[in-house]
Amino acid sequence: MATLIRRGGSERPQRPEVSIADAAETDAAEASAREANPFEADTAETNAAEVLRLEPADDPAKFADRLGAVARIEVNFPSLTDGRGYSIARLLRERHGYSGELRAVGDVQRDQLFYLARCGFDAFLLRKDEDADDALAAFNDFSEAYQASVERPQPLFRRR
Repeated sequence: MATLIRRGGSERPQRPEVSIADAAETDAAEASAREANPFEADTAETNAAEVLRLEPADDPAKFADRLGAVARIEVNFPSLTDGRGYSIARLLRERHGYSGELRAVGDVQRDQLFYLARCGFDAFLLRKDEDADDALAAFNDFSEAYQASVERPQPLFRRR
């Protein structure tokens, strides 16, 4: 069963607020919440359809006009060695101003989480064989980062 990690807060070096959930349970909980509120029942189906999934070869600029209407963007990582999703995330956050949930899906492993967060991802669907508690430790692997990133736009030398 895959594990979903949602990360809130971007200030470093404090530990971010993180919630862990089973992906199937999360999807079921979101569906039952939509069913529980009849006022939102009409929009629930629309929101479910407004999840945009980008593959590594997709150009985010082609979807820029739709970004305000999507509930979540999922970026697929078909393999550990395919890093195009990192670039997609930075483009979405920095060039296109996307501020909603950006979820990494596919072959997402513990060793990628720190770097995925620096590129703008705030939710991570881990592979089934990854331990969620061990994965959370990835956010504390490094005490400081020298380079500018989506989560911290100023490089270290500008913060001194």
